[in-house]
Amino acid sequence: QVQLVESGGGFVQAGGSLRLSCVVSGRIVSVNHMGWYRQAPGKQRELVATITRRGDTTYADSVKGRFTISRDDAGNTVALQMNSLKPGDTAVYYCNARISSTGFDLNDYFGKGTQVTVSP
Repeated sequence: QVQLVESGGGFVQAGGSLRLSCVVSGRIVSVNHMGWYRQAPGKQRELVATITRRGDTTYADSVKGRFTISRDDAGNTVALQMNSLKPGDTAVYYCNARISSTGFDLNDYFGKGTQVTVSP
C-alpha cells in the first residue's frame, strides 16, 4: 500500500506565501517523478509543477517565477514553495508520484489534496 500525505495548505492574502509538503510512504522500491496538480471549483485538474529524480523541473506557465518545486535527497518528500500568490491560485492541490512497488511496475499515485485559498 502506498500513501501520499499532503500538508501546508491554508488561507492567505494575495501576495502572500505558502509551502506545501508531501510525504510518500508504504511499499516502495523507487519513486520516479513527483509533482503537484491543482483543481479549482468548476475546472479540470491541471498540472502545476513536476520534478524528476535527477531534479529537472517543469512548471505551468501560470506559476513560473512564483512557485518552486523541490524534493529531498531520499526522494520521498516533495515540496512546493508558493510565493506572490494570487486569487487565481485558489484550488485543492494534489501531490503526485510515479512509484514502483515491486521493481517491475510503475504506477501514478495521488494524495487526497490540501486546500489553498487566496483572498484578494
